[in-house]
Amino acid sequence: MLAGEDPFGINHTAITYITDEVKAAAKTGVQMALVVGGGNIFRGMEVAAKSGGMNRTVGDHMGMLATVINSLALQSYIERAGLETRVQSAIEIHAVAEPYIRRRAVRHLEKGRIVIFAGGTGNPYFTTDTAASLRAMEIDAEVILKATKVDGVYDKDPMKHEDAVMFDSLTYLEALNRGLKVMDSTALSLCMDNKFPIIVFNLLKPGNVKDVISGKHIGTIVRGEE
Repeated sequence: MLAGEDPFGINHTAITYITDEVKAAAKTGVQMALVVGGGNIFRGMEVAAKSGGMNRTVGDHMGMLATVINSLALQSYIERAGLETRVQSAIEIHAVAEPYIRRRAVRHLEKGRIVIFAGGTGNPYFTTDTAASLRAMEIDAEVILKATKVDGVYDKDPMKHEDAVMFDSLTYLEALNRGLKVMDSTALSLCMDNKFPIIVFNLLKPGNVKDVISGKHIGTIVRGEE
């Protein structure tokens, strides 16, 4: 998402747009934490699989460091827009970010700061989805909002199939059994075990972040049977 129309890296137009969406949402008064991936810079799992020479653990650590770069960039843009932020990294890099401490993160949120969680979980073999799920539960969030490039969860890839059908709502088991790309199976199972709702929506439609936070029915909600 941060790469915008560029093949990789951080695109000024793209990150400015995301900043504007975050700022509009923050004005509602909601406490908001962000989790940023690193795929626009480096995808450790893909490189390790293709190269055959790079160790998966090394690749994942490189990917986690890429999320720190993105988090610092996003912090800079958001603060330039007049909002207070804190970056907390699961991989300790004291010169550029706070270490992740749950109580400190909650306190920042209570003070109206936007907290950006970087470095994934700090462990290899876990995705950004899993990091987002874990952090959301640790800070007692109400919902995970997964911002994507499509309107919600579809029965097949809407970029490739014109007859793809979007789901209004799904249960965790339906998503897992159908192999739908809501989140990876580890993250989805974690949410299912803790009855934690997920809303998948389109970040590229202006105003969607604010609208979904305000309770408007946008995208696909994934939750338990109840």
